[in-house]
Amino acid sequence: MRMQTLIVAAALAPTLLLAATRTDVGGSFKLTDQSGRAVTDQTYHGKPALLYFGFSSCPDVCPTDLARMARIARQTQQATGVALTPIFVTVDPERDTPAKLKPYVAVFGKDFVGLTGTPAQIKGITDKYHVFYKKVPYGKQGQYTMDHSTFMFLLDGKGRYQDHFGRSVDEATVVQRISAELKQTGAVAAK
Repeated sequence: MRMQTLIVAAALAPTLLLAATRTDVGGSFKLTDQSGRAVTDQTYHGKPALLYFGFSSCPDVCPTDLARMARIARQTQQATGVALTPIFVTVDPERDTPAKLKPYVAVFGKDFVGLTGTPAQIKGITDKYHVFYKKVPYGKQGQYTMDHSTFMFLLDGKGRYQDHFGRSVDEATVVQRISAELKQTGAVAAK
């Protein structure tokens, strides 16, 4: 399964590498947060954000990536003084209810946001970010896992796509790129 995910990610990588010059990545959304509140992309305007797509039943990749996202957000704030909002969007809305997401995202930090929605809402946001996901049956009848892209997206304070980072980009480089982007967009004064 991991090999299949890596193959899909490698196939999508050229498209996402071109995304840095594209304006069709990201956009408006209406979802539900981990407290059951209806939210939109505008709910998070005012602060830059890191956005990651995954699912809470993921045994290894998602928790590893979310812990990494927490470290990157912390290191970026230390380097720039700018707090990023870490946002986790589920690709498994059948299982990831607000009640399930609330304790899950809290493990990674009190500032983490968990978002879910209807299958149509999740398809809408994943289409806007060009995120692959697929339900994969395994084991007993009704059991499944989710294959999905593993990119982390940087959004500016108005929710616009700025950059994305694959798992192979080391944390220091990600922090450097985010810091440079924050300076370029005026979120932090150049030193």
